[in-house]
Amino acid sequence: MRTAIIRQKLHQFIETAEEKKVKAIYALLEDEIAQDEWEYTDEFKADLDRRFAYYKDGGKMVSAKDANKQINELFKKSKKK
Repeated sequence: MRTAIIRQKLHQFIETAEEKKVKAIYALLEDEIAQDEWEYTDEFKADLDRRFAYYKDGGKMVSAKDANKQINELFKKSKKK
């Protein structure tokens, strides 16, 4: 069975399962679920706010196309070493 179908069946099952079963499934996966949660530090949030304010004030930005070009050039340089 393909993964997409399995995901769909699991989703449907969880949506209609009894509370006891949902809690049991969660208990099995709780550690993995917790690892997937992101918690940003206050310092990181402040940096994001600063960057966003810079963008809103017309600060110079790099397009996605140019950023990808720069990244690919760096990869090429690192492969040569």
